[in-house]
Amino acid sequence: MGVKNQSEETLRTTIEALSCKENIKDVCHLRQYGEPLPSQQSVARIVDLCRGLIFPGFFGDNDVNHNNVMHYVGIRCEQLREVLIEQITAGLCFSASKNQDFNLTDVAQQAQEKADAFIANLPELRRLLYTDVKATYLGDPAAISTDEVIYCYPAIRAISNYRIAHELVKLEVPIIPRMISEQAHSETGIDIHPAATIGEGFTIDHGTGIVVGATAIIGNNVKLYQGVTLGAKSFDIDADGNPIKGIPRHPIIGDNVVIYSNASILGRITIGANAVIGGNIWVIEDVAEGEKLVQAKANNFLRFKQ
Repeated sequence: MGVKNQSEETLRTTIEALSCKENIKDVCHLRQYGEPLPSQQSVARIVDLCRGLIFPGFFGDNDVNHNNVMHYVGIRCEQLREVLIEQITAGLCFSASKNQDFNLTDVAQQAQEKADAFIANLPELRRLLYTDVKATYLGDPAAISTDEVIYCYPAIRAISNYRIAHELVKLEVPIIPRMISEQAHSETGIDIHPAATIGEGFTIDHGTGIVVGATAIIGNNVKLYQGVTLGAKSFDIDADGNPIKGIPRHPIIGDNVVIYSNASILGRITIGANAVIGGNIWVIEDVAEGEKLVQAKANNFLRFKQ
């Protein structure tokens, strides 16, 4: 067999192997009715438009002034509505059961209603995010102004994505919120699940390596430093050995709590209001209100010779 024929045979057998039903069934999303699929680029556009509407002049076009702000907001709201309807429709289709019959017209109508509800809540999203900006500015002596915080701080980008995604979670939009949060994770190194519940005045200092799990509840005016994990200690297993979904398994953090770098708070425990958690420690039990939890001082050192 010549080199050309051998190459063609290799290509043919590879194509057959990659396309066979058994090989592809668990790793390929095959469309049933020609329905749209979510787009990473379009989801990123949703975030860009939301950031530009919430913080005009900082994100999106920078040529915003008192004379054109209403025109600017109007155009971007229309653009946001269009891409939201498109991507929410795709998300609803993507998450539908493969055996489920659905009407694309009905799905698009649901998407329109959800998009309109999301846009109606943009003023509240702006209010919430400004509490985060103000808390970040007041909590960082190096911050020159709230403008600098909005424009430069990766934490505000990550929290913006979280609050946008969380609003879509509340509207029962599937998959799109997770795409939004994972884009922030890639951009900033901050991993906040969109289903987590976070109060006002949320502050992330430095930020890289932070993880906030799906069932975590965070109160008002909470500050996390880099490397903090609000995670699960273990998973309940079903009869088949698979993790049981939907069980609250992440911490509850009270108001005005500070958690320093590289602390791991694990399991469905409660950190009481006004508590302080020191760095580099594991916490797997409740912490009382106002309590300070830090590493014990080491009086003895182990020394090893090479």
